[in-house]
Amino acid sequence: MKILGVCGSPRKGKTSYFLLEQCLAAARETNGEIGTELIELAGKHIGGCLACGRCQKELMCSQEDDFPAMIPLLTDPDLAGIIIATPVYMGSMTSQCKAFLDRAVIFRRNGFLLSNKVGGVIAVGGFRNGGQELTILAVQAAMMIQNMIIVGDNRPTAHFGGSGWSGHPGGIEQDSVGLETVRHLGKRVAEVAVTMQR
Repeated sequence: MKILGVCGSPRKGKTSYFLLEQCLAAARETNGEIGTELIELAGKHIGGCLACGRCQKELMCSQEDDFPAMIPLLTDPDLAGIIIATPVYMGSMTSQCKAFLDRAVIFRRNGFLLSNKVGGVIAVGGFRNGGQELTILAVQAAMMIQNMIIVGDNRPTAHFGGSGWSGHPGGIEQDSVGLETVRHLGKRVAEVAVTMQR
């Protein structure tokens, strides 16, 4: 059983990546049967969907960029959950994250291949209340259209998902509230994924 983390930041190894690592670690600690993998969209070329219709006929995309190489990861039979992390850009997700989600229409068009996968979201804003909830909901909307099972960040915080503050005076590593939410999210994704496999 595997949970895939997708970091939608255009910058490698920064705050979204750090929080996603913490989230995936919590998922692994929750159940020893769970493996995790993390991919970064930073440095990859993923164009927006062109609505060409190619993927309506087969599990193929007409664009020759970095997205087709991700198809095997997202159709892996062991995949039980996906956690997407994105910084907040102008009140929503990054353009990299949006392009990834738009291109994922290929899975919907080929038999809802992400159906019943557990989905969780992390958003990182420059302020404590810097658009994280709106961004999480936008990503969750794309997951819902894929017929995924969407979860929040579990008890006791139990809100929309992981919510980080990159502008914390002590750095993201000192954002105890944000760290708590991402760890709870990882635990919740793992718990529901295990339940779905029974």
